[in-house]
Amino acid sequence: MQNYRVTWVQDGREKRSGVSYDQPSAESRKARLEQEDGVTDVRIVPVKPGE
Repeated sequence: MQNYRVTWVQDGREKRSGVSYDQPSAESRKARLEQEDGVTDVRIVPVKPGE
């Protein structure tokens, strides 16, 4: 199974999710982040299991 992390920029600082997601969950998290004020450059990044 492929795992994903979500990365984004908030108030000029790069951030990333502390957990790994499956594809549908990562897309849902990305959509929620895009609705927040001050959040830009939201990306879904594939990661290896255990990363």
